[in-house]
Amino acid sequence: MLKAILGKKVGMTQIFTEDGAMIPVTVVEAGPCVVTQVKTVESDGYDAVQVGFGTIKEKLVNKPTAGQFKKAGVEAKRYLREFRTNEEFKVGDEIKVDIFEKGEAIDVTAISKGKGYAGTIKRWGQHRGPMAHGSKYHRGQGSMGAKSDPGRVFKTKKMPGHLGSVQRTIINVKVAGVDAEKNMLLIKGSVPGAKGQLLTIKKSTRA
Repeated sequence: MLKAILGKKVGMTQIFTEDGAMIPVTVVEAGPCVVTQVKTVESDGYDAVQVGFGTIKEKLVNKPTAGQFKKAGVEAKRYLREFRTNEEFKVGDEIKVDIFEKGEAIDVTAISKGKGYAGTIKRWGQHRGPMAHGSKYHRGQGSMGAKSDPGRVFKTKKMPGHLGSVQRTIINVKVAGVDAEKNMLLIKGSVPGAKGQLLTIKKSTRA
């Protein structure tokens, strides 16, 4: 069975086990996702299903995508993603959060929080310079390279730059709870992304 779904990060809270232990969890609004297209080896060269998630006004959807939704006979969705699978699906089928169970291991993919331009101390964890008054060099990058030989800065040098806002996957995290009625999924610990960020949740491949 395909165990993959799209969701939206709601925030973090905490739950308590029967023995009184506190567990921090991330609350995710997971699904329901509707199948908008079925791809096969004969027509597309590979087996997959395209699913849609999230509501959006029809006037905000471009014409090609709106035509695809109209052909499929489903409402317009904000996000479209593909999942590779050779299972039998039909356009219009729904994928709900009850495909997961408490205690199951999953992988979560999302775009991490963007932190803008950052120096090497924040971006790479480098050490600062002496903090004495005579130093006059506290949080700078430090030595950039050698002298006349080779006379340049090597590629992959860790330098200041844009931090965050990249795709990250956290693997083998546990499902702390499932609420099928409210389409809510509780994930143990934190996951990448800010509140409202789209999450791709799959059954862990390394459990």
